[in-house]
Amino acid sequence: METSDSNWRPSPRSTLGSRAFTLIELLVVMAIIAILAGLLLPTLSQGRERARAIRCLNNTRQLELACAAYATENGDLLPYNLGMAGTSYRTNLNWVNNVMTWDLSDDNTNVVTLTEAGLGAFVGRNPGVYRCPADRALSAPQIAAGWSGRIRSYAMNAMLGDAGAISAGGFNTNNPGYTQFFKTSQIPQPAEIFTFLDEHPDSVNDGYFINKAPAYGGRKGSPAQWTDLPASYHSRATAFAYADGHAALHSWTDPDTVHPPQPFAADLPIVLIDAPRLDFYWVLEHMSIETY
Repeated sequence: METSDSNWRPSPRSTLGSRAFTLIELLVVMAIIAILAGLLLPTLSQGRERARAIRCLNNTRQLELACAAYATENGDLLPYNLGMAGTSYRTNLNWVNNVMTWDLSDDNTNVVTLTEAGLGAFVGRNPGVYRCPADRALSAPQIAAGWSGRIRSYAMNAMLGDAGAISAGGFNTNNPGYTQFFKTSQIPQPAEIFTFLDEHPDSVNDGYFINKAPAYGGRKGSPAQWTDLPASYHSRATAFAYADGHAALHSWTDPDTVHPPQPFAADLPIVLIDAPRLDFYWVLEHMSIETY
């Protein structure tokens, strides 16, 4: 007796055989996935880095806009910019009121030293503005304490603002051959003079970024050295904000400029006797102008 086609059903064995993948097919699929992942991961990583750089640029620009707003409310005067590292002198009149360290000092975590200082009100008391998203530098004791990061990555150009005793004579004793700008209107080329930058974690200590010019009159042959060092979080580049309100990344070319963002990695000061100095002089020339 013949069986109707409508009553026919495949056996369990034939169903399994028609749907299962062979080992070779599975290995091929896994290999394709691995290749695609290898192609996509660098792109995703680059995208994350670009996003961090954009956020860092935005932070420095927000600090510059706060600086301009401060000047508007204070007779065109720039904020106080006091060098506090190595001293006990502290005041909330300063644009920031902390000194970063590699130990467990409260200055590394107390956001009040930012939000209640000179520019705090002009950035909406937002502590996030003071930290580069790529800055995760911590010491071993800080990691052991469970910290996720310190609270500040940025510094202000030392040739801007009232630096207290250092600028009491109308000039900066660190760089007497260069102009100290006390007011925004004194800056002759605001698009060329930087106000804020992200600084290497080894030298970010206070908010005062200084590099001294070599002996006056001997620029080409005199020793130069990095006293404070720019950070290079963004593919060998640093975020700078300028006095005209714009912000931009600047890439470094000299090997002595770029050091890992780790405790004591920079080994400052860095003396540039036989080393290239292009980066050093670029910073110096964008800090101020020579006094004639």
